[in-house]
Parts: sequence; structure tokens; C-alpha cells
Amino acid sequence: MSRLDSFIRRLTAQRDILNATADKVKMLDGPVLELGLGNGRTFDHLRELFPDRRIVAFDRAANAYGPSMPEAGNLVLGEIKDTARDFIGIGASLAHADIGTGYEEKDAVTLTWLPEIMVGVLASRGLAISGLSLDHPDLEPLPLPPGVKAGRYFIYRRR
Repeated sequence: MSRLDSFIRRLTAQRDILNATADKVKMLDGPVLELGLGNGRTFDHLRELFPDRRIVAFDRAANAYGPSMPEAGNLVLGEIKDTARDFIGIGASLAHADIGTGYEEKDAVTLTWLPEIMVGVLASRGLAISGLSLDHPDLEPLPLPPGVKAGRYFIYRRR
């Protein structure tokens, strides 16, 4: 599979999972967290899905497309592994992380801290959606929507 096809499948899986879980998230209280703002595509989609929710985005630097940039109070800049720790206990209804690199050794380092951060920021029954598989006893894997290939993207519920 070409890198372009792989990218399209990943983004399609991401969108399909966010859309499929939106009603569950709407039944929960708490903000939505976007770990890895990038150019703001997913942040913009989250705003459409959850127009009445606070959405806090994290990234190393502000590189989002202008209209997809969060307002200053909801943009947290710096190393996500450090800045997200300040949000432990916030009781998020959803935490989304698409911060994998595709390099196994780099992603292994991310996985030393990401599962704990996701558990820490989520409310009980809150959802974690991630491009990386999250191994943590407080995260229950949930089934993927039809059409999303296993291992492409992941959904968890905070126990």
C-alpha cells in the first residue's frame, strides 16, 4: 500500500470513529482534548461534532491553518507529555491522540507516557481515541465501527 493510501485510510478511520462515538461523548460531561493539533483538521471536525464543548488542543508549536486554530485559552503549547499532565483530573469526556510517527522506536517512547496521560485526563466512562494502541488496566478496548480495520485506530473507555 502506498503511503498516500495508508494516510487516507488512517484519516478515514479517525473520522469514522469520531463520528461513531459522538453520541456517547455527548452523553458525558467534560471537555474534549485534542493531543496533537497539527494543522487543525481534526480539531475543526471536533468543533463541528461538539459545538457546545470546550475543546483544548495540545501541540509543540502552533502550526494549524488559521481558521482551525483554537482560541488562546484552549491552546496548550509545549511537549505534550509535560503540558498534558497539568490537565490530569480535568474529567474529559473525550481525549483524542493522533501523535504516532510510524517509527516504532519513537512511538515506543510515546507509549511510555501516553496511556497514563489518557487515563489521567479522562472522566470515568470517558473515551480515549488513539492512533496508537494504549495498554493500561484502566482502559477498556471498545469495538471499532464497521469498515475500520483492526489495528488502524483504537477506541477505549476509561473504567
